[in-house]
Amino acid sequence: MRFLLLLEVMYKLRLLTPAGLWRLLSAIGRHGINVMALLRIAERTHGDSPAIVDDRGSVSYRELLSQANRLASLLTSRHGVKRGMKIGLIGRNKLALVRSIFAVSATGADLYMMNAELSPSQLKELAANNELDLIIYDDIRALDIETPEHKGWAIVSLASLDWQLLTAGETSNLPRSSSGRIMLLTGGTTGRPKGVAHKPSLLHYLPPFAALLNRLPLLGCRTVYIATPMAHGYGIANLFLFVALGYKLILTPRFKAEDACALIREHGVEVTIVVPLMVKRMLGHDSGALASLRCIVSGGAALSGNLALETMNTLGEVLFNLYGTTEGGLTTIATPRDMRRIPETIGKAIRDVPLYVLSESGRLARAGEVGRLCIRRRKGLPGQRASWIETGDVGVRESSGLYRLLGRSDDMIVSGGENVFPAEVEGILRQHPDVEDVIVIGVDDHTFGQRLAAYVELKKQAVLSEESLMIWLRPRMARYQLPRSIVMMDELPYTPIGKPDLGALKN
Repeated sequence: MRFLLLLEVMYKLRLLTPAGLWRLLSAIGRHGINVMALLRIAERTHGDSPAIVDDRGSVSYRELLSQANRLASLLTSRHGVKRGMKIGLIGRNKLALVRSIFAVSATGADLYMMNAELSPSQLKELAANNELDLIIYDDIRALDIETPEHKGWAIVSLASLDWQLLTAGETSNLPRSSSGRIMLLTGGTTGRPKGVAHKPSLLHYLPPFAALLNRLPLLGCRTVYIATPMAHGYGIANLFLFVALGYKLILTPRFKAEDACALIREHGVEVTIVVPLMVKRMLGHDSGALASLRCIVSGGAALSGNLALETMNTLGEVLFNLYGTTEGGLTTIATPRDMRRIPETIGKAIRDVPLYVLSESGRLARAGEVGRLCIRRRKGLPGQRASWIETGDVGVRESSGLYRLLGRSDDMIVSGGENVFPAEVEGILRQHPDVEDVIVIGVDDHTFGQRLAAYVELKKQAVLSEESLMIWLRPRMARYQLPRSIVMMDELPYTPIGKPDLGALKN
């Protein structure tokens, strides 16, 4: 099965030719199995085509490969980076960050992608717990990193590396390396981040890569705007995908709806990588600027059915909803046709990803039955039993094969002995014609043990009281689902990656 997928992907990437096979084999022979091999193939195929465009200019694939090779050599000769070391990388989306991702991979060191939204104390704890040898950071975090309290790790800024590239003479070629891992953090911007290792492997990434090429209208496009942070698996996976396709990648250090709409219009962007909140804000700012988009790829957070329908009704059948986890990778894809059928669906499982719904007793759930979403891990050594990867989400598989999310398993509350999922209540509240957005959370309750609290953002010019909304809600849900309170807010709080900021609400 994997061999057939490999042939399919190679054909679509125009590598299933004598010249293409030579590019693939020579890249692996030169760099080993790491992401620099991917960049080498793109350079051989796309050469002088634009690769990265940011607020400082643009570079071609040939220039990007050259700069990444030179930077890898500098990291080795001047900063002692070598195979087996642990390198932290923190920065926002721009050329310098992309160049560093490829360069560190070429050295054979492990790359730790660090969220630019982490607090100074979280950054230092992360560096200490993982025993990082070097932190490469954006200037925006200089005051957070450069403190006398750091515990032995070396530090260097992206700006300093830029200067070293400009002033360095000839650099030597690095030996072939296939040892480096990419460590992604899970746990969000609150709580304690946990690292998840990803070993660059052609065969491991074939199923999601093939699924994206088959289900999304990507082939034939040329320009993509990646708005999601590359510190997250969703962002960096799309970086590698579109480098492999030879696209022009538009990057901005921060997302602002007005800037995003202007960039999409200016560059005629055909594909954009976003979280649902970004879609909502761009539609609200200037939906006309989005006319060139052929594919909006939404992921990283739950996409509401209302927003899915609004997007497709405004822009056409261009919206695709992706679901995955840091541990399990891409799991499902919802096409416009899927969302027309069930607007809040996360779609069908991609080929060769064994996604199941497990009941509370651990058996496979029936169609329509609520349970834990789990991925069956393949057997390892002979004699080992297959195990499960818990996604941490609760959902349902419909008889059509489409999956629906009901929320995180730790979001579920027990109210008066009944299981209640905030996402279900959110979905009903969003059906009210005056409701723009809503976040529902669990709160303690002396009578029922737990109840729900709903925070509601109304549409512009709408006038609606908490009491009126509660009256509208009562006949539409069970008594144990009814929120204990409804709070009207001018704007709901979200984290920079588009997830509800539950900490801000609870505080």
